Amino acid sequence: MIRISCCMMIIFQLSVATADTINHDKRLAGHPATSAEKLWDLSKSKDWEVRETLGRNRKSPVELLDKLAEDENMHVRIAVATNLSTTEKIFEKLAKDKEADVRSVVARFEYIPESILEILASDDDVDIRLEVARNLNTSKATLHKLTKDSHLEVGQIAKQRMTQQQ
Repeated sequence: MIRISCCMMIIFQLSVATADTINHDKRLAGHPATSAEKLWDLSKSKDWEVRETLGRNRKSPVELLDKLAEDENMHVRIAVATNLSTTEKIFEKLAKDKEADVRSVVARFEYIPESILEILASDDDVDIRLEVARNLNTSKATLHKLTKDSHLEVGQIAKQRMTQQQ
């Protein structure tokens, strides 16, 4: 009985120590004063929440954001998509992401470059094209293209937005 309790106590202490390490790493990953070298080090974490926090950190180097834009975890890529330091090149990569949820966040992002909205206006997923039509930053040229969309609702929203822009 004592042996089992002792083993259980050790397992409990190890899990608490692991959780403390992850929380510490998440704090470092999100802190603006963390060095670039440490941010790169944290990008190797097996915990996706640490990498997600790196993706949201506006002080993460552009090269690191580019790497995180290819992360296996969708939440990490979404964090990069909403980072104000993300470049047009990285947005282009995210606009072609395999996950519609990532592309949807890109299409809705307030600070997305027009060139990326133009790419997303041709997305196979109708919901992405709807998001582009609704985005206040979509150009008249892209909206005009969307007025001819095969999906009726996309075309209607694009027409409404064009009328609002006049």
